[in-house]
Amino acid sequence: MGYTGLDRKVIVVTGAAQGIGAAYARRLVAEGATVVAADRNGDGVRRLAEELGELAIPSELDVARADSVKELAAFLTDRFGRVDGLLNNAAIFSTIRMAPFWEITEEEWDSILRVNVTGVWLLTSALVDLLRASGSASIVNIGSDSVVLGRQNYLHYVASKGAVTGMTYAMSKELGGFGIRVNTLSPGPVYTEIARDTVTEAQKQAMLASQAIKRTAGPEDMTSVAAFLLSDDSAYVTGQTISVNGGLWHR
Repeated sequence: MGYTGLDRKVIVVTGAAQGIGAAYARRLVAEGATVVAADRNGDGVRRLAEELGELAIPSELDVARADSVKELAAFLTDRFGRVDGLLNNAAIFSTIRMAPFWEITEEEWDSILRVNVTGVWLLTSALVDLLRASGSASIVNIGSDSVVLGRQNYLHYVASKGAVTGMTYAMSKELGGFGIRVNTLSPGPVYTEIARDTVTEAQKQAMLASQAIKRTAGPEDMTSVAAFLLSDDSAYVTGQTISVNGGLWHR
């Protein structure tokens, strides 16, 4: 705990109703940040805000809808006049049906790309003026090491996270002149309270055996890195992809 300046920051966390998203919000509030916890699950973020207290502000948000994103931007403009940090975490993941890419339906493809890629673009675009107003804002896009591992039967998700990583590189060039940093936090396998049908026990044990650190990752392994990237302690870090995978593979 104790990254520089987080206690003075207004940070938006998407996909905050459960899992790692809720863990990001908890960690940032513990650091003293004011967190706007956003999710399509309005009841979920309201429960989280009740748990975390006055530093957590719930927002019902669908990142895939331009009108919903604009409503959040208007609220933040009226309430704060700036945004110091944006954590683009919202994504379709745990409910994905695994299948060979030639069996993925067009509807499945479009729904995942709409949330996982278009949602990042829509929200970041809507908040650019507020991020510029901060003077030293940080954007953290959540990627996935599945992109480089080339995970099978997961092409729609892998493609979406590959796009997010590419967007980070381009955004960092376009926004750097405004004092805005953009990085990708790229998790390896992480296990939360959310049930996952996409990893068998045999697969889990095989990945664990390949890691340098011989334990599974929990949300706290991701939240500490996100807090660093959103803090002033990472003021000269931008345009980077940081893998947090226990040494499962190396860049």
